Amino acid sequence: MQLSASPYEERLTAPRSWWFISFLVGVSFALILLPFGTLPMLGGLVGGTAFAAVTASSYGSLRIRIVGDSLIAGEAKIPVTALGEAEILDAEEARAWRTYKADTRAFLLLRSYIPTALRVEVTDPADPTPYLYLSTREPERLAEAIKAARAAAV
Repeated sequence: MQLSASPYEERLTAPRSWWFISFLVGVSFALILLPFGTLPMLGGLVGGTAFAAVTASSYGSLRIRIVGDSLIAGEAKIPVTALGEAEILDAEEARAWRTYKADTRAFLLLRSYIPTALRVEVTDPADPTPYLYLSTREPERLAEAIKAARAAAV
């Protein structure tokens, strides 16, 4: 497997506020268990916080990367030769493609807390997916990496 000319990797991490909310969930569990004593209350604080933190971490653990001649976005793996033009979406345009412009057949890797995105056409005639919508904090860099990987694969 040939490495891409411009490697790219991005982790779509959860925002910082979610970690504070995880702590608040733990406090809620502690308050629920307070009538049962100090030890159950501490267990509720630790257990509730841990549960909420694991949930936030797993939701925010998606990665977008280019490995060799493939784009890996979450669980999807697409050869870059099957991708067409990439369109960089600002916050307003990304919101439009997430809502009323969206195609139900499209692959959407979206995170509402990331305002920008990249829309990439799928040119493979055997694939019914018309495009990929990828939430990304660096859409320009991802578009350049896809273009470089496509040029290296040809």
